[in-house]
Amino acid sequence: MPMRRLRRGTRSAVLGAFVVLAALTACSGAPPIRSDVNVGGDLSARAGRLILVVLDNSRGALRPEAGSTPHGYDHEGPYTVGDRARATATQLARSYDLTPVREWPIAPLQVDCLVFSLPPHADRTTLLQRLSRDPRVRSAQPLQQFTTLADTALTDAPLADAALADAASATREAGAPSGYNDPYLPLQWGFSAMDVAGAQRWSRGRGVSVAVIDTGADIHHPDLAGRTQLARDFIDHDTDAFVADRHGTLVAGIIAAVANNRLGIVGVSPDARLQIYKACEPVAAAALAAECNSFTLALALGTAIDQHAQIVNLSLTGPPDPLLRELVIRGEQRGMIFIGAVPPDGALTGFPLAVPGVVAARASDQGALGPQVLPAPGRDVLSLTPSGHYDFASGASFAAAQISGALAVLRTGSPHASAQQLLLALRRSVEHTATHGEVVNVCVALALVQPLDVCHSSPARRVADQPNRYNR
Repeated sequence: MPMRRLRRGTRSAVLGAFVVLAALTACSGAPPIRSDVNVGGDLSARAGRLILVVLDNSRGALRPEAGSTPHGYDHEGPYTVGDRARATATQLARSYDLTPVREWPIAPLQVDCLVFSLPPHADRTTLLQRLSRDPRVRSAQPLQQFTTLADTALTDAPLADAALADAASATREAGAPSGYNDPYLPLQWGFSAMDVAGAQRWSRGRGVSVAVIDTGADIHHPDLAGRTQLARDFIDHDTDAFVADRHGTLVAGIIAAVANNRLGIVGVSPDARLQIYKACEPVAAAALAAECNSFTLALALGTAIDQHAQIVNLSLTGPPDPLLRELVIRGEQRGMIFIGAVPPDGALTGFPLAVPGVVAARASDQGALGPQVLPAPGRDVLSLTPSGHYDFASGASFAAAQISGALAVLRTGSPHASAQQLLLALRRSVEHTATHGEVVNVCVALALVQPLDVCHSSPARRVADQPNRYNR
C-alpha cells in the first residue's frame, strides 16, 4: 500500500485520539536551553529597514560579559566587544543617523556584528554603498531573510500513537530491518532504501557532534533522550516555544532518534550528539514553516564553530549572504561539513548552497540535479514531533537531515577520511530504487571508505568494483 494512502487512511481512522509520551520526558537528561541577553528575534517585521554592519574586533577585549559568545578562546575567557569596536559603532550611529538594534561579537571571525535601523526616508542601497566605502567598516549588507524547506501542505494534527502502531504492524511484512525493537521502524521507508541498518552494524555516529541550525526542538522528547549536548536560543527567551517547535524537532529526530529503546523510530546516526541552535522562528505557533535572518544565522554559525561541531545541518534557503558565507568558509577550514537543502526550484545559487564546499541534498522525488547533489528520501519521512509525538513530513529539509545523519555514520566509521572522501563515497553509493528513485546507500558508502568489507550486499561490491557516474 502506498505510504500516502496508508497515511490518509490511518488519520481518518483515529481522529481525535492521542497517546502522549510526555510523562517520560522528565528523565530525558536534556541540557538547559540557554537564551542570552542580546538575542536576535523580533527582526523579521522590520527587515526592510534594517542593515547588518560588521566591524573589526580583533582580540581586544576578552572579559566576562552577558551575551558574549562562550568558548571562543577558552584559554583567555569569553570573547566580547572591545572598546575600539564599541567606540566605532557609536561613531557610525552618529555619522549616519543609525539606531542600534542588536549587537553580537563573533569569535571565529574576530568581528562585532551589529544590526542598525535606518533613519526615516533613507535609501537603504545608497546608505549601504556609503558604509561599504567607510574605512571603519569591514562589511555592510541588508538584513536578509531565509526560510526552512518543508512541504507545509499538511498542517493537520500529528498522527495518533495507535494509528502508527497499526500502520507499522501492517507494513512489517514488507521487510523492515531486523535487530531493532523500535515499533515504528517499518514505516521508515528511507531507512531501508538507504540501507541504514547495514551501516549501523558497524557505525552509529558515536562521538560525532552535529549542529542543527533551525527552529527550536523538543529536546525532552523521549526519543531524543541523551542525544542533545547543547541547546541555544537566538530568537527569544521562551523555553516553552523552543521545545514546541516542529521543524527542528523533525530534523533532529531524523538525524539522531534513539535506537532500540522500544519507542518510536531510529535515527540515521542514533549515537551522534546534537547541538540545537534556534535561529529560525515559526511563522505561527505550531507551524511547520519558519523564517530566519542573517543576524540569527550568524550567531548560530559562530557558536557552532566555537563549539567544534563536525557536521552542520542547514535545512533552509535564502539569498547569497556575505557574512554567512564567510562563517561557513571559516568552519570548512576547520574541517566542518555543512549540509544544505535544495529548494523546490532546484536553484543552487543562494545561501547556503552557493558557498563552495557546502553539500547539496535533494529529496529523491525532486528529479536529478547533477552528480554533485546527493539524493535522499524527502517524501513521507517519519520523525519526531513535539510533546512525545511522531508524524510524517515532506520536503528537502528532511532529505538534508538524512544526509547529515549519513555523514555522521561515515565519520565515525572512517575517522581518518577527509570530508571529500566521505562525500565521494556517498556520491558513488547512489542507487535507483524501484519505488522512490535515486537515494544514497549508507552501507555502500561505508564499505567504500572502510578497509573491511562491511557491507556484503551485491550493490556494495558492484559500486566498489565499477566506478560509476558519481565518481568524478
